[in-house]
Amino acid sequence: YVNGKLIDRSGGSPILWQHLFWFFGHPEVYIAILPGMGATSHILSTFARKPIFGYRAMVFAMFAIGLLGFFVWGHHMFLSGMSPYTGMAFSVLTLSIGVPSAIKTFNWLGTLWGGRIRFTTPMLFAIGFVSLFVAGGITGLVLGQSSLDLSMHDTYFVLAHFHLVMGVAAIFGMFAGTYFWFPKMFGRMMNETLGKIHFWPTMIGVYAIFIPMHVMGLVGMPRRYSQFWEVIDGKLVWIYNFNKPTHALIHFVTWAAIITVAAQFLFIFNFFWSLWRGEKASDNPWEATTLEWITATPPPHDNFGGKIPVVYRGAYEFSVPGAPDDYVMQTTPDETAPNVVTTAGHGAIKGNGDGHNGHQ
Repeated sequence: YVNGKLIDRSGGSPILWQHLFWFFGHPEVYIAILPGMGATSHILSTFARKPIFGYRAMVFAMFAIGLLGFFVWGHHMFLSGMSPYTGMAFSVLTLSIGVPSAIKTFNWLGTLWGGRIRFTTPMLFAIGFVSLFVAGGITGLVLGQSSLDLSMHDTYFVLAHFHLVMGVAAIFGMFAGTYFWFPKMFGRMMNETLGKIHFWPTMIGVYAIFIPMHVMGLVGMPRRYSQFWEVIDGKLVWIYNFNKPTHALIHFVTWAAIITVAAQFLFIFNFFWSLWRGEKASDNPWEATTLEWITATPPPHDNFGGKIPVVYRGAYEFSVPGAPDDYVMQTTPDETAPNVVTTAGHGAIKGNGDGHNGHQ
């Protein structure tokens, strides 16, 4: 429809196709990053030596992000000719996702606040995830407003926002999880020195790539163009002028991308070298509290070697008053630590031997 009148066309409706595509596509990108959020929350708690701050609020925030992701697809289509009132509705719903996202961010910061932080490689990548998620999410608030999106739609600003918050942030979650669970999966530790050398060029590199892209988008540089040409004296001329600011940024971003990609070979080398030559890992090298760390390293085929664990407390019993160490495993009975004040809140949960759990 154009101005309320049905235009002549044959075949399908491009606008309907966009609606169907984005109704799938937008929730998909949110759901793709939720595992990274969960891994980050877990790793931050482990290496801050503190329980997750606002655990229930964090869980409900993740649920809200997944749910609201199904109602905001129209913010990709502000320029499709939709009604301004429809655009306003999608804009308000888009901005509302900032609420659970902010809750998660404050939960992460609260988990770090006052903790005895251990700056291991998994912790560095988890903190990097938080940084990238916040930096990329702020620009999402800009694009979620239909009036601002009019000038920045399909520019490098959109490209930078998406890849900062959904691309490299999700990858940082994967790196954090890989470094963290590698000892349990393969029985050997990844090299910490190589891991930290891998982290810093990657962290600096992704910001060097995507922050300039925001500037390129603000001055109107369109996305999806590999080269730029203009007509000069009736001739089509390839623009190649270092004096123009955007061209200098293009070259800067290109070299930043090359260096950042090159740094990933450190991870590949570290991964495969550690498989065979890495230091042998103990059953619980990170002094974590959850159930995967009570079994052998690497675990047997059925995870627990036929012995069903008995769970007495919550998953994040760090810095518990009265505990002999700064952590208490989920399988530590209360009678072996009589002075421990638990934070689980529900008493002990014991297996009855047949695979079903009851409450005590």
